[in-house]
Amino acid sequence: MLMNHHYLKELKNCQLCPWKCGVNRLEGEKGACLMGLPEVAYTGLTPVLQSYSITLLGCSFRCLYCNAYRISQYPDSGWRYRGYVKPEVMVREAVGEFKSSLGRDLGVKRISFTGGEPSLHTPYLEEVSRLIQLQQPGLEVGVATNGFCTTSTMKRLAQLSNYINFEIKAWDTELHQAITGAPVEPVLRNAKWIAQEHPEKIRVFRTVVIPGINQAEVIKIARFIAELDPTLPYRLVGFRPHFMLYYHPAPTRAYLQNLVEECREAGLEQVDFSGYYPGSMMSFSGHNGLKTTYQHLNQAGCYRKPRNCGTCPENHHCPALVLEPWTNPPPG
Repeated sequence: MLMNHHYLKELKNCQLCPWKCGVNRLEGEKGACLMGLPEVAYTGLTPVLQSYSITLLGCSFRCLYCNAYRISQYPDSGWRYRGYVKPEVMVREAVGEFKSSLGRDLGVKRISFTGGEPSLHTPYLEEVSRLIQLQQPGLEVGVATNGFCTTSTMKRLAQLSNYINFEIKAWDTELHQAITGAPVEPVLRNAKWIAQEHPEKIRVFRTVVIPGINQAEVIKIARFIAELDPTLPYRLVGFRPHFMLYYHPAPTRAYLQNLVEECREAGLEQVDFSGYYPGSMMSFSGHNGLKTTYQHLNQAGCYRKPRNCGTCPENHHCPALVLEPWTNPPPG
């Protein structure tokens, strides 16, 4: 029955992300992201964005700090969610939420796709967006992405969306691979493309700041964005200890404020931060972020260096899956 859904035909030979696995996801074959059909984790109204949010399962990254690892590492995480939801059913649910008393009170006027990594399910995003526009003309569509997709997929995301939240996790290639399991070049290429071709669709570039690991990357990313356009918005998001970094210190307000000032000195005009640890934190002076990252990976069970999850022979049975992060002792 699913094979009759014409909009999914390209999943017979999936080439949506730079891994280009070429697997037949319609027949249950799994590539680097481990996903078959587009699957929904959950949905809900989000007051901050005044949006009906659709959270999709699966990810092209395996970030060692992921606070949504049960979603991004699905199905290996062992949790079970909604699964495949027909686009017409999803649209009917969304429109119902727009018209609900809570939806009206919150002023919900858009849908947003998040995850996991929504770009893995671009045909699904396109079909849901197409159908909902028939019922709600002019409705805004948002996408949150890690930017790790092919250029053609990035163009499709820009076409279907009104705004994009684009996350850049690191600048240096080896550190980005250690943190995410994937190379950074496609991410930076797509960031440059969207900034040059559709700057009006960038709601924000963002980086999760992990003290002692990627804080030095923030200024490099800020300079990169400033060279593209100094008026583009950049947000620093305070890391929340989770997954392989469950015992790693989070940044304080002062720590993030200092980084914001450095980003402004690097040439950016719109920089802010969100989320921080209200206490104190240890000093990371002279800290080697790459070495620390590999220590955490080794503790979790990954010993590959450089890390490359797309070509790893253990991809479909990754030993570094921490089902209960609090049970994994910190390195050292």
